[in-house]
Amino acid sequence: MSNHLKSETSPYLQQHADNPVDWYPWGEQALTLAREKNKPILLSIGYSACHWCHVMAHESFEDAETAALMNRYFVNIKVDREERPDLDHIYQTAHYMLTERNGGWPLTLFLTPDQTPFFGGTYFPPTARHNLPGFKAVLVRVDEIYRTRQADIATQNASLLRAFDNTVPGSPGQVDFSAAPLIQAVAELAQGFDAVHGGFGVAPKFPRPTELAFLLQQASDTGDTEARHMALFTLRKMAEGGIVDQLGGGFCRYSVDDRWAIPHFEKMLYDNGPLLALYADAALLDSAPIYRATADGIATWVMREMQSPQGGYYSSLDADSEHEEGKFYVWTPDDAAALLSAAEYAVAAPYFGLDQPPNFERKHWNLLLSQPLASIASAQNLTLDQANALLASAQRKLFAARESRIRPGRDEKILVSWNALMIQGMAHAGRRLNQPDWIASAQRAVDFIHAAMWRDGRLLATSKDGNAHLNAYLDDYAFLLDALLALMQAQFRQTDLDFAQALADVLLVQFEDAELGGFYFTSHDHETLIHRPKPGHDNAMPSGNGVAAFALQRLGNLLGESRYIQAAERTLALYYPTLQQHGTGYMTLLLTLQETLKAPRIVILRGAAGETAIWREQLVRHTWPHTLILALEGEIEGLPEALTKPLLPGVVAWVCQGAHCLPPIHDYQTLIEV
Repeated sequence: MSNHLKSETSPYLQQHADNPVDWYPWGEQALTLAREKNKPILLSIGYSACHWCHVMAHESFEDAETAALMNRYFVNIKVDREERPDLDHIYQTAHYMLTERNGGWPLTLFLTPDQTPFFGGTYFPPTARHNLPGFKAVLVRVDEIYRTRQADIATQNASLLRAFDNTVPGSPGQVDFSAAPLIQAVAELAQGFDAVHGGFGVAPKFPRPTELAFLLQQASDTGDTEARHMALFTLRKMAEGGIVDQLGGGFCRYSVDDRWAIPHFEKMLYDNGPLLALYADAALLDSAPIYRATADGIATWVMREMQSPQGGYYSSLDADSEHEEGKFYVWTPDDAAALLSAAEYAVAAPYFGLDQPPNFERKHWNLLLSQPLASIASAQNLTLDQANALLASAQRKLFAARESRIRPGRDEKILVSWNALMIQGMAHAGRRLNQPDWIASAQRAVDFIHAAMWRDGRLLATSKDGNAHLNAYLDDYAFLLDALLALMQAQFRQTDLDFAQALADVLLVQFEDAELGGFYFTSHDHETLIHRPKPGHDNAMPSGNGVAAFALQRLGNLLGESRYIQAAERTLALYYPTLQQHGTGYMTLLLTLQETLKAPRIVILRGAAGETAIWREQLVRHTWPHTLILALEGEIEGLPEALTKPLLPGVVAWVCQGAHCLPPIHDYQTLIEV
């Protein structure tokens, strides 16, 4: 037995480097071995923060008897879904086609040597239970099927590959964009809206930030009060729940219940970036302090725990510590009371729900906001300021004590796409809430990516310990382009604009389907796999096609560059028939449609160094929908023609929307009345 994972950069793969399984990373060595020995491939896909991945690893991959069966019958390949989202996308789709069930992690598939799956599932227990077959029995059965039913497998594989072809949209024909899909999507969201607890649908509940962003934008565009209520109410109920870390800040991936009380405790970078932007917007729309406090919590957590010394953001925190999910985060009333004064505990206990029955396993409590602080203050004859002071003191003590616990594992690989979502969130929230430290944090992350992960005019997808590798994906380019547009609005830097144009050009050259429109998930020179996805559907992260179209359209309008605008329109046209039928699964493309129907307003502020700050701070509170604001201070050389404006005395604003531009505006009051 020889395990081949020790030199991998992925912490998830390194976690399996000492298994008795003869693991290979995905690559030509393993694929060639499968072909030469005519052995099926056992493909296991997971990620380091995944609770059930750890469970299956402990039960099966660390077990010598199970490993012996795996090594005898299969070529075993372990994949980090975060480093190889191309493989995860393909094989999650294949799992659904084979089983008619949604996938997840760990994903366990058996492939023929040509990489086509013929059997699989997700988590398998070591022995049969809960209507799931035991993993050792599965291994023996799959080996028998592979040896004795080659004709059936070949027929099924051919059918599966044909089904893959049907997942890519065809030519849309003539398209006339209208607001109808936007109106229909709001109505569909309203049907699934939980009016009691916020969010949509039933447990498990995910934050779904693209839907909330769409609702806020639709409310801004049309004055739709129902859309505004659904978004703000959901954001408030989530912020009050246990899905957010009430002591340390930041959101967990999802809630297992419909009340947002008990999460699956892993914290992912990709959730928190979009949520940070949303809570910043909510803080300006509603005076309730919880929105600003939640945004502060996310940003503070990210800068404290998730930003590397070099600037890039780490990927995730585990759900588990000491082999128990949530152990780092949960409390007992006795634990808390031992740390706090009687006055502090009298406020903190009802506030966090410690005076209620336990809500988590092993008679523990996951903290959530159980009672309004004003009610607690009134019941104890305290002023609200006194109650706030006692609560803040209690939070500091509880957080400090929690810091001494054994921490969950941290996945320290740096992914461009996930970093981009956080860069966008930090830049947007930093601008909206006037937080220069957040903007500086975002700039440090961009500068790391530019220096360490941009080589010879192309992005590399992942980096750890100074080793950047893997050809980047659509999400990497699209999300980073969108992030740079947010960052330039927070603080303009010429290098960010140059980087944005370079990314946009690679999108068009390496990813666009120039014939039908839209963007493939992998570049034209990427490794050949059994399928080349062109995903438009939002999942846990926004759609790469949606973000690419949105960002290219914005950059095209900013620079007057028709190539970018036309590529965005071709993408939107490709998916428009789907938007008309199933818009709620394609929120990012609906955000693009909103801005296609109403071209973004471009505001260029020119002034000497430091002069535009007051205008920018005020404009945050008077921002029109669909607006990009760049403040260009001092002498700047090498700007594109569309951004080249003279430096005049005082602050001057140039405003354009589509092809219509106003005369220069020298007075702030005139500007906000435009």
